[in-house]
Amino acid sequence: MTDLTTTPVDSAPKPNHLASRRLPRWTPLAIAAGAIAVACAIGAGAGLDSQIQWGLIALVLFVAGSYVITSRVEGSRQAKDRMATSLVWASFVLAVIPLYSLVETTIAKGVKVLNGTFLTHSMNNVLTIGPGGGVYHAIIGTLEQVGIATVIAAPLGILTAIYLVEYGKGSLAKWVTFFVDVMTGVPSIVAGLFILSVWFVVVGSAPQSGFPGSLALAILMMPVVVRSTEEMLKLVPNELREASLALGVPKWRTITKVVLPTAIGGVTTGVMLAIARISGETAPIALLVFGSNIINNNPFSGPQSSLPYFIYEQYGNGNDASYDRAWAAALVLIAFVMILNLVARGIARWKAPKSR
Repeated sequence: MTDLTTTPVDSAPKPNHLASRRLPRWTPLAIAAGAIAVACAIGAGAGLDSQIQWGLIALVLFVAGSYVITSRVEGSRQAKDRMATSLVWASFVLAVIPLYSLVETTIAKGVKVLNGTFLTHSMNNVLTIGPGGGVYHAIIGTLEQVGIATVIAAPLGILTAIYLVEYGKGSLAKWVTFFVDVMTGVPSIVAGLFILSVWFVVVGSAPQSGFPGSLALAILMMPVVVRSTEEMLKLVPNELREASLALGVPKWRTITKVVLPTAIGGVTTGVMLAIARISGETAPIALLVFGSNIINNNPFSGPQSSLPYFIYEQYGNGNDASYDRAWAAALVLIAFVMILNLVARGIARWKAPKSR
């Protein structure tokens, strides 16, 4: 009689990753490590002193190795996709290297004299060739000039964007859009020369205060605010506008109570980024505000310094003490811009629509 006892059935064998023509997930890391090792060997053997050259060789080997290995295992179609991904990563690395080098160099050279005294003192009665002094007067000038420019440019830019999105029809809207595009590419020196010529016509004398510099900065800031606000307003769903209008709410009230509150996060972020963009402008300040070694709290009277102009002035002195002060001021300016960007990101995340 046949034995009817059950026998354990062998489970199906697990497919091998290579047999199924799939590379494991750690393959890019392994290829990158191999490319770095080979690049180091080639650089050392060829006597290349620059580590940047070693890195470029590693990037080329990484892209080529990803394509070759993937084509042998997964086929040419997957190899092209993997090569495109490798090119994206290589481009990211190439973009990060200069940024890292800039920040690392600024921090290394700026921390030499960056302390509490440097942040709370001016250059009044300080010898150019000697140590000491600070950037307090330049910080005050930057905050006042950028603040006045923001008060002028932000409302005008937001209102212009509202007109283009909500009311703009016909040739006038096209001309406004055209001039905004042109202003976006206007060099800062041109804005400074324009305010300088207008100031001579209106006042009849050379400007010697922070206010004319703020006017030039406002010209540079306005198109950035218009463009960023315009894009944010376009992202507001039309259904919200239509629902408000269907309830009998006037258009102006729909804009102020529905459209703007919905886009306020992106609008605020655009304004903050525009402020960061004008914080490093030097040419308008050199033309209109001149510079000063003393603290001037009044932006409407007397020359006034700023962080970009202070950096330009100190580096032009041509001595070691001035170089150290210039690098420290550059580090303060980078920190100021970084804080603005972090605030913008925080506001955007705080005001972002919450999913329920």
